Amino acid sequence: MSVVREGLIADIISPFSRPSRWACSLRCANVGSTESSKVGIYMTLANEIERARKKVVTDGYEMSLGEVVNLYRDNELVIDPVFQRLFRWDDGRKTRFIESVILGIPIPPIFVYQNKDGIWELVDGLQRVSTILQLTGDLQGARAQELGELVLNGTRFLPSLNGKRWMESAQDAGDGLGQALQIEIKRSRIRVEILKSESDVSAKFELFQRLNTGGAKLSEQEVRNSMAVSLNKSFYDWMIIQSNNPHFKNTTSQTPAALDAQEGVELALRFLAFRNIAYQSGLDVHEYLDEALIELAGNPNFDMASEGLVFERTFKILNNALGSSAFKKWDGNAFKGMFLMSVYEVMSTGVSYNLDAIEAMQPQQQESFIQSKAQGLWANQAFTQNSGAGVRGTTRLSKLLPIAADLLKP
Repeated sequence: MSVVREGLIADIISPFSRPSRWACSLRCANVGSTESSKVGIYMTLANEIERARKKVVTDGYEMSLGEVVNLYRDNELVIDPVFQRLFRWDDGRKTRFIESVILGIPIPPIFVYQNKDGIWELVDGLQRVSTILQLTGDLQGARAQELGELVLNGTRFLPSLNGKRWMESAQDAGDGLGQALQIEIKRSRIRVEILKSESDVSAKFELFQRLNTGGAKLSEQEVRNSMAVSLNKSFYDWMIIQSNNPHFKNTTSQTPAALDAQEGVELALRFLAFRNIAYQSGLDVHEYLDEALIELAGNPNFDMASEGLVFERTFKILNNALGSSAFKKWDGNAFKGMFLMSVYEVMSTGVSYNLDAIEAMQPQQQESFIQSKAQGLWANQAFTQNSGAGVRGTTRLSKLLPIAADLLKP
């Protein structure tokens, strides 16, 4: 038994480098069934680690902020417009970051994805890189015009930074940082971690999700949007069009905050996922949506024109019958309260599977049918038991999606 344990950790780290040692260990040791089971578990984990590591190919080195700026100027470092929309630091946060650079406080690394052409796509570090680019006047695009020039605030350690900018606003204005400080900032070092193009297609998505957890917190869908652009820009543009459908927008009654967090795009993705990607019971809802996005965006046979028509027809029916009350709770007299995800999932999916039969009805009959079905949900035991507060999303989807089509069948 001691022989097995002696090499256990080393062999987990590199399970295939010493096969003879493993074989000897297993032959020489008096291993009981429990110990054999443990070895099997360790080997399974080691194999999983080995496979996962092969999906990620990385490199990394330090460079100056001036070099980062030059790469951006030469279009060798790309910040996609979708990422730029997420540039949210206020001037106070930006100033504190510049102060850290000036004082020589180490800067956290940035992460980039190197595509097949050698171009770097920024994956993490948007706030820091954009702040430097805004300060130097190199930030490009509509967002740059909206932000304008970065004028710094005073800080506790550097109160004289107040009103300072990269270049003087006018000759002898005295509000510029000055050449010496400009050079110092440009020579400050930052480490760049590089995810190579040889990495698995999902590795970039996974990296972006795991890294974007601090600073300006992104919603799950904002992360998906950013990755959808790199996976399939046409699919991303098409999803945005669907989320702006007037029937869809009216029935989902999205608040300005929801619109800003791209919740409409997530709702559109949910609809598409429910129709096209089978939900695996127990899978986290956000993981399911992540996988659905990758599968839909990467599927050359996905018919956007046909699905777009289904989307339009579905939400037109719901809007005509219920308007902004389409996905709210029926209290016995009226539809009230906030948008409910459970109602959305059942009603939208159910209608989409019964479009031809519903559209065959006369307009008034069609509206009455949809209204009665929306009201009837709240008397349906399967629906009420698997929706509402306290019911996990995994339970809700696994129980309600399979019955949505039948619940909306004429």
